[in-house]
Amino acid sequence: MKLTRLAASLIASLVVAASASAQSYPNKPIRIIVPFAPGGTTDIVARIVGDRLGKELGQPVVIENRGGGGGSIGAAAIAKAEPDGYTFGISTISTHAVNAACNPKLGYDPIADFAPVTNLARTPNVLTVNPAFPAQDFKGYLDHVKKNPGKLNYATSGTCSIQHMVGEQFKLATGTYILHIPYRGAGPALNDLLGGQVDMMFDNLPSSMSHIQSGKLRALAIAWNKRLDALPNVPTFAEIGLKQVNDPAWYGLVAPAKTPEDIIRKVHAAAVKVLAMPEVKERLKTSGAEPVGNLPAEHGAEIRTELEKMRNLVKKQGIKLEIN
Repeated sequence: MKLTRLAASLIASLVVAASASAQSYPNKPIRIIVPFAPGGTTDIVARIVGDRLGKELGQPVVIENRGGGGGSIGAAAIAKAEPDGYTFGISTISTHAVNAACNPKLGYDPIADFAPVTNLARTPNVLTVNPAFPAQDFKGYLDHVKKNPGKLNYATSGTCSIQHMVGEQFKLATGTYILHIPYRGAGPALNDLLGGQVDMMFDNLPSSMSHIQSGKLRALAIAWNKRLDALPNVPTFAEIGLKQVNDPAWYGLVAPAKTPEDIIRKVHAAAVKVLAMPEVKERLKTSGAEPVGNLPAEHGAEIRTELEKMRNLVKKQGIKLEIN
């Protein structure tokens, strides 16, 4: 009887301590690791949300960029951080699906090593060509590509990048053969597309939107659930019969595994509130993104679904990442 009372007392003490911990959290700055360099879509989304999230939680949110390895270096840093609620990170299709599908020696498990919080935002992917490309619309583009197998190329930020995987999914869906030209980042790839050194690119829309609007690039199709108001003449991939290519990119918020659930719930609630703010929605929209704010379990399911899709694509296309 005494043992039972002692156990009950200990459990009650732990519950009270956990409750007190949740109420006092956070009491110091929070770090969000962005696994890519500053200036890209992932960084833009993190900074738009992070600024308001810090104000909502009552502590500064510090953005820390850790680029390299297609996002794997930063993702590993998130996974290995202390699960105390003071380190979070941005999850992407690259970090949590593509890398794991391509690299059997990845230094983290995209499922077991993370605690999902929410999907912050999604953005369309877009197929763009240099204005000198001899086609004005997607039909003319596809005809030209099919008539010139192996003679055309597409630029990406590197082998096993999300741009590479979208390109391979496109080739599989259309039965076409386009040469892959990997670069050391999306910036150099985009610069060569603008300069006419490469023929086309599959990219996140925020990175290319200003160039499309200025006429320096021509958009032929987007991966989105409907046509965009800003690009009313550009069809979705689903419209042109390529549903397999119509998946958008997403940018989630995750914590290291074993982060206390009460902290996950508190940060989730704050993030959802931030994503509903008109000024945040407008800033995301201006950047070409759309807020999401789903449940932790729903974002976890998105990660698992995308991981399985990428594993199947890597196998079908025989994609191999050279590991030094």
